[in-house]
Amino acid sequence: MNRKMIFRILGNIIMFEGAIMLLPFLVSLIYKEHTAIYFIITAAVAIAIGYILANLKTENRHIYAKEGFIIVALSWVVVSLVGALPFYISGEIPNYIDAFFETVSGFTTTGSTILNDIEALSRGMLFWRCFTHWIGGMGVLVFVLALIPKSEGQDMFLMKAEVPGPVVGKLVSKVHMTARILYGIYAFLTVIEIIFLLFGGMPLFDSIVHAFSTAGTGGYAIKNSSIAFYNSYYIDMVVTVFMLLFGINFNLYYLLLLKDFKQIFKSEELRWYILIIAVFTGIITVNTLGIYGNVSESFRYSIFQVASVITTTGFATTDFGMWPTLSQILLLLLMVVGACAGSTGGGMKISRIMILIKSAKCSIKKMVSPRSVTTIKIEGKPVDKQVLDFAYSYFVVYALIFFASVLLISFENLDIITTLTAPLTCLGNVGPGFGDLIGPVGNFSSLSSFSKIVLSFDMLAGRLELFPMILLFYSLKDCINVAREKVLKR
Repeated sequence: MNRKMIFRILGNIIMFEGAIMLLPFLVSLIYKEHTAIYFIITAAVAIAIGYILANLKTENRHIYAKEGFIIVALSWVVVSLVGALPFYISGEIPNYIDAFFETVSGFTTTGSTILNDIEALSRGMLFWRCFTHWIGGMGVLVFVLALIPKSEGQDMFLMKAEVPGPVVGKLVSKVHMTARILYGIYAFLTVIEIIFLLFGGMPLFDSIVHAFSTAGTGGYAIKNSSIAFYNSYYIDMVVTVFMLLFGINFNLYYLLLLKDFKQIFKSEELRWYILIIAVFTGIITVNTLGIYGNVSESFRYSIFQVASVITTTGFATTDFGMWPTLSQILLLLLMVVGACAGSTGGGMKISRIMILIKSAKCSIKKMVSPRSVTTIKIEGKPVDKQVLDFAYSYFVVYALIFFASVLLISFENLDIITTLTAPLTCLGNVGPGFGDLIGPVGNFSSLSSFSKIVLSFDMLAGRLELFPMILLFYSLKDCINVAREKVLKR
């Protein structure tokens, strides 16, 4: 393993994080807050450490798939450890484990929080908290690739390890150009949402941070009652539309720029995405009529929460924990399904669900007609065996991590709903769970530090498609074994 190259790239990532902390530093200065000093201290330390690591001398500058996965996993852990420092040293989140959990939740665009009073945070901290969503939405390394192009060989390994979905490819011949196109589209949609929110009467600061949270499909708000604070049908609909837009595969937006409408309409995943949203919204609208009294209000809250959960954003405009059981079960299903591959959303991804359903269908056909030739196709093209194997492996590993997390959290002796939905919402990067404790009007503050560490791992694993975090643990195990052998030889 090329350890020196791993540290060099980590150094660049840490320097990058130090540089972007200048934005919340400026926000703190604008609002004349004392928290500005904590951002500049953290930024200075991060840039200094990153500079030392980035300038390690190494003759071999090549990295391959294994190093790519490890770099991605380590990068996300390190940026979360560093990103938690302003919260901790300022005293606004006095417990470092809590600050780490909040930052992991930010970068992974989960939106689960330990804060009982969000509005007590300074503007600079609120900006940093939501900005982590925006950076993490498209990916920390994708952002760095857009700014600092490297050799093509290593770029693709990094991008494949970080961008969510079963298949990742280049939009153009150069990987760093692909990264720039993706972030260009991402930034453009964010600006458009800010403008629409301003038209709805939302203040500028609020519009910017909520657009960050929507774009990253993270769900951090700056009010204790989330988007419900604004009590505006217009704002609810704007946020709903943009949550759904950010849940679509960004490759389709590139095709839209090329005016390749034929390829867009051929997207089977997009059709499934629209169908699931329409069907689930319709059922929940009818099911919640008794709560809201009329179709308009019922549709307003139903479409918002369906969009929020399927895109794993996590915003709330109502306490869906009070909805009928059918509606809650449907939202629970959406937590697992998630958004489209190649979007900023989490979950298992619709494309994987499609593959698993079609695979099950083919298996049933095989049982009925053993001699029949069955092929799993997506958009009329046969699915590669490697993609199929990865989808099966992903599902199994997803289930294993979920059950292991449930068992670990069960030692805390919480109620069954909290114990089951806490790992599910964190692994799916959704945000709120179910029940009074961690539901849409609750938070994760009452959980133990051990449970928060377990759930932090779940959030990182869910955002990075599971395998980078698994490989990181294998690599750490190998390093420990090598170190132990050296000690024994002495």
